[in-house]
Amino acid sequence: MRYFTLIVIALLSGIAPKSEAGGIAPNCATPTGVTLQVLGSGGPIADDGRASSGYLLWVDGRARFMIDAGGGTFLRFGETGALFTDLSHIAISHFHTDHSADLVALLKSGYFSKRSNALPISGPAHGGPYPGLNEYLQRLLDPSQGVYAYLAGYLDGSSGMVKLEPTTVSTRHEEASLVYADSENDSQVFALGVPHGPVPALAYRFVIGQKVIVFSGDQNGSSAAFPGFAHDADVLVMHMPVPETISGVGRKLHAPPSVLGDIATAAGARKLVLSHFMARSLGNLKENLDIVRSRYTGPLLSARDLQCIKI
Repeated sequence: MRYFTLIVIALLSGIAPKSEAGGIAPNCATPTGVTLQVLGSGGPIADDGRASSGYLLWVDGRARFMIDAGGGTFLRFGETGALFTDLSHIAISHFHTDHSADLVALLKSGYFSKRSNALPISGPAHGGPYPGLNEYLQRLLDPSQGVYAYLAGYLDGSSGMVKLEPTTVSTRHEEASLVYADSENDSQVFALGVPHGPVPALAYRFVIGQKVIVFSGDQNGSSAAFPGFAHDADVLVMHMPVPETISGVGRKLHAPPSVLGDIATAAGARKLVLSHFMARSLGNLKENLDIVRSRYTGPLLSARDLQCIKI
């Protein structure tokens, strides 16, 4: 009885992380191994009950890698029990709001952590009206003209903030770029430019020990290099915000379900996780999933917020 009372008090006091449904949020921490956790499986419109794009990779019980920081992922990050101090690298695929808007909120939260070591971060180089990673950070944090100048310490490690260590990747190169390496923990992160209409965008490949996790990012599926970049992935995460019948601008930005299935098969992915849904792909989700399954015969998962996927 006393134990039950303590649990109730903990829940009411907010000690335990809560999910959007009000229950205890899943914590993907396990003593050993790698687990993918979905922070946000939705898109840019607030009509699907999901946070925008974002993921965590838990390694040996710690949230080591964050991929994208779309709207809502700041809340989801806290719900998982992940710690800013544990992050080894943040990988941003591109600078649409549904992939990057919560980055500065996460940084503000991190100010209150006990982190003292620098934080590596990667993102695309500039293209058209879109800034590159360095310019993006300057526009946010510059001490004289930044929107959030009060967080300028993240640029140089001053004022009690940790220094961000940015790596900018050209999206025009046809070969992968190494953006992070940790020999002690046997981890590497590679980035590759992918076609997302006029938007400079990156896909990421995480090699953690013997495990390979690949994130396609937003892309239209026309990259000849991507299937090779994703080869033999233990888990391949691909985005499906559009239905098979998409045309026009939407098709220039995103691959339809049939193309997603073809790419997963060409890459030899051991498991495919579909994510980054929108109302237009959720409305006929079963039909879209059936199309993917007609092209890819391996295990297929439809992502949801806070889901844990053991690698």
